[in-house]
Amino acid sequence: MPDSQPQPPHSSSGQTDRATLLLCGARLADGRTVDVRLGGGRIEAVGTAGSLATGAPGALAGKVDLDGYLLLPAPAEPHAHGDTALTADEGGPLTYDTEEVQRRATEAALLQLGHGATAVRSHVRVGHVQGLDALAAMLQARRSLRGLAELTAVAMPRLLTGVAGADGLAILRDAVEMGASVVGGCPDADPDPTGYVEAILELASEHGCPVDLHTDGADPARLARLAAMAGGLRPGVTLGPCGGLARLPSQTASRTADQLAAAGVTVVCLPQGGCGTVEQRGTAPVRLLRAAGVRVAAGSGALRDVSNPVGRGDPLEAAYLLASRYGLRPEDAYDTVSCAARAALGLPEVRVEAGFPAELLAVRGDGLAGALSLAYSRIVVHRGRVVARTSAVREYCNSAATAGLDLPRQGRGELS
Repeated sequence: MPDSQPQPPHSSSGQTDRATLLLCGARLADGRTVDVRLGGGRIEAVGTAGSLATGAPGALAGKVDLDGYLLLPAPAEPHAHGDTALTADEGGPLTYDTEEVQRRATEAALLQLGHGATAVRSHVRVGHVQGLDALAAMLQARRSLRGLAELTAVAMPRLLTGVAGADGLAILRDAVEMGASVVGGCPDADPDPTGYVEAILELASEHGCPVDLHTDGADPARLARLAAMAGGLRPGVTLGPCGGLARLPSQTASRTADQLAAAGVTVVCLPQGGCGTVEQRGTAPVRLLRAAGVRVAAGSGALRDVSNPVGRGDPLEAAYLLASRYGLRPEDAYDTVSCAARAALGLPEVRVEAGFPAELLAVRGDGLAGALSLAYSRIVVHRGRVVARTSAVREYCNSAATAGLDLPRQGRGELS
């Protein structure tokens, strides 16, 4: 079984290590083989293989041999549910005990980090049964993960209109004061979806924070109205999973995609399913949305909870499904879980070029298509440090079936 082993943070403050790390012999997506020098949390230099082995300025923290690995911008996870993760096998009502939620959220984020996601946005229910306990646990998990991964919390109130909504709005304000850096929720579950969105947008504008809303998108008029209301809000609005768009007539879906593009919102799709009822599962029409100019990011959604008991929380699986099932080129599919996902979270762009943040993922394989189909072995870099390694080995028994065969590399040792 693959074994992910995150390293401890360099310091309790989570500050970037100033020592230099050299990544040697990595293959880039364009086919070049290069050395990459990291320092101060950024990429200091990229040169031909062997060219950076000497003369590195400052203290050298070490070298990592990436022969046989493909080096990519690290993924980000734009749609997680850390407060309910890893509960599929629990019997009885879901517990929101603070210590238990913190444990689940931390373990889930580490699993996602092992897959390569150095930043995770997690939706957290506030109010109703859980009050602010689940959010407090998520914020504690964020502190414990400092130096390993960036975890941000989206506060999700149940109701924001009517008599009950007054309490929801008050607790949402408390959530932002506590440290929830994004506001969101499910307007479709409120008796007055428009009023719900108005309340969210007003509070977000007041506090200058992003908005991330759940919607199925099956009602094109409501979705278009939501997009028009959100259009132009800075720092921006994300909608997801919008699976209902795929069930609309093509002309209606195309018109709605144009309206989403005009509003400048981002759509986060969930190709692995999980985030709502079984009947609501489905993936937004990513090719249609991208063609209309909508920024589309892909998330993993539920990680082994009741919505998806077998969810993996693996960004590369999301990219694989978009390529294999929905026809995106491997490069475009990976973009949805890396560059587009980071942009949806308001994070700086990452390229394997000097000057960019050292947020990187190395996967064993010769090319992106192969990495998406069979990427077990991974090395994850966050803020210029290796924070997780995952390796896998496959062995075949010595038999007549394998005698004389020229087995591929992964047949004799480490898997891709």
